Amino acid sequence: MLKKILFVFLITVIPFAGFAGGQSEGTSKKKLIAIIMPSFSNSFFKAEADAAEAKAKELGFDTLVLDHNNEITKEAEYIDLAISRKAAAIILDNASADASIAAIQKAADAGIPTFLIDREITVNGLAKAQIISDNYQGATVGAEEFVRLMGEKGNYVELVGKESDTNAGVRSKGYHDIIDQYPDMKMVARESANWEQDEAFNDMESIIAANPDIDGVICGNDTMALGAYAALKAAGMGDVIVAGFDGSNDVIDSIKAGEIKLTVLQPCTRGAEMAVEQAKKYLETGSTGLPERQSVACTLITAENADKYENFGPK
Repeated sequence: MLKKILFVFLITVIPFAGFAGGQSEGTSKKKLIAIIMPSFSNSFFKAEADAAEAKAKELGFDTLVLDHNNEITKEAEYIDLAISRKAAAIILDNASADASIAAIQKAADAGIPTFLIDREITVNGLAKAQIISDNYQGATVGAEEFVRLMGEKGNYVELVGKESDTNAGVRSKGYHDIIDQYPDMKMVARESANWEQDEAFNDMESIIAANPDIDGVICGNDTMALGAYAALKAAGMGDVIVAGFDGSNDVIDSIKAGEIKLTVLQPCTRGAEMAVEQAKKYLETGSTGLPERQSVACTLITAENADKYENFGPK
């Protein structure tokens, strides 16, 4: 009887002990990178997410890709999820320069480094990298072309992005640092359309009703430019000069069709790839070897060079 009991023990317990050891989490699973972006309905943010995911997989990581829709609460929930999933790193296009800090700090306290793209936070030393398109440089380049196309005079409208977003303020400042040098350029309306196409369309309809003599519209992003141009076209004002910012395929196509006149491409896909590359280096060495705040130059796109760009980068 004793021999029978011993035999049963050997064929049941021992093999399972060996199996568990061979499948430990440390040896069977790739490290996870969480990629948390704003709304995927915006092609810019979707391109960021796709580029980060592709680069992470190329470098041997598993990925968790999430869309916080610019909501602070949802962003915090997804960072909590990344912590619970024991992510090795987080690639984040944050919802707010200030309100996102608490969630990033929580990840840091859990030993998970965060690498920011596209948007900054207002503190240093918390994120391991803040990789941002040079929004001020891009805005000044776009404003110079806008003024040139306007003939240095006329009534114009500015549509700005979400007021809590640092980029909205930086781009607006860049625009005005150029445009305000020209006394015959008159801003007749300024509205926040919160980066959204439908909101820009509705705002533009109201502005047109109050100001039918508009010569130009300069927008904080391409999505708002598309909405503004649609409202102008519907009102029979398709010859109004509209400027965007991002370099989206939709606006490039519009430029080629002679509608929207210009955009400023920010190389978001390259920024996303850089964040993943730096995350890998940090995880391997404890340092990115680069400054925390990094700036990537933007490029003016007009009818003259629109054929050379797609998917937020050169062809």
